[in-house]
Amino acid sequence: MVTTYVLQMNRTCDPCDNSRHAVSCITNATASVYIRLVLVALFWGGTFIAGRVAAQAVPPMTAAALRFAIAVPLLAVIVWKSEGGLPALNRSQLLVTFVLGLTGIFLYNICFFAALSRISAGRTALFVALNPIITSMLLAAFLGERIGAVRWIGISIALIGAWCVISGGNIAGAWTDIAAAFGTGELLMFCAISSWAAYTILGRVALKTLSPVAATSYAAIWGLLLLACGAIAELGRIEWSSLDWRVYAALTYLGVFGTVISFIWYYQGVKIIGPARTAVFNNLVPVFGVFLAWILLAEPVLFSMVVGGLLVVGGLTFTNYKR
Repeated sequence: MVTTYVLQMNRTCDPCDNSRHAVSCITNATASVYIRLVLVALFWGGTFIAGRVAAQAVPPMTAAALRFAIAVPLLAVIVWKSEGGLPALNRSQLLVTFVLGLTGIFLYNICFFAALSRISAGRTALFVALNPIITSMLLAAFLGERIGAVRWIGISIALIGAWCVISGGNIAGAWTDIAAAFGTGELLMFCAISSWAAYTILGRVALKTLSPVAATSYAAIWGLLLLACGAIAELGRIEWSSLDWRVYAALTYLGVFGTVISFIWYYQGVKIIGPARTAVFNNLVPVFGVFLAWILLAEPVLFSMVVGGLLVVGGLTFTNYKR
């Protein structure tokens, strides 16, 4: 699928072709990656609605485990058809893929579903706008990527926008009572996006030796194993007979569109255009998330959410500014 496309793209853009054809191949390939990343943002925007439905009926660990119980078999089929099966891993690859599963699958999904059980889908989705900021700061802290003055200004503006969303527009009042503004749901979502930022950065390491579909598959397998261990304790609390079709539809959507397709396309972006540029497409996730929550769940769109969202987008424009 995605990997087959990449291989075909590489064969088409043969070094022996003339330069104009080679440039055309590169441009078309990059444009295709951008289109896919926009669709990833749309699919992930939908995960907040599906996650909200699932989180209100199923405990967080079980919901996450069911999501990846659906995703892992599909990933296995894709990797078998595209690459003939999962490659054998050496010790360093085992460690990297385990950490990917721990951060991007296990920790992110626990916090994601737990947050959605406490706060609205639209409000939760707006936190994703902070992902590029967290990613840039982690790149600077651990990989030595330089953050100039302009980018620091952008980070500051984006953080003010995020605080506007969190505080409901009462920025000064919320600062004097942080506990009231920053509840458990908000804290869980902040942990979720931090885990995802780590997953994005570690993906660059994994993709040096693994294909996007292989890295995604191994991360999903590790994550499912960790989630299944925790979900065992929650099974007795679930009344399976009371779950309606919407819960199963939501979990299926999360497994297929929110995981299999999106994760592979996201990693393809990380490999081709880099983690920082790929993370920028997360800016579209809250836009789609808020819009879909308004349409499908009838959640209100508050003025503070609009203003805060605009500030975050403006701040991200500065953050990604290049001379």
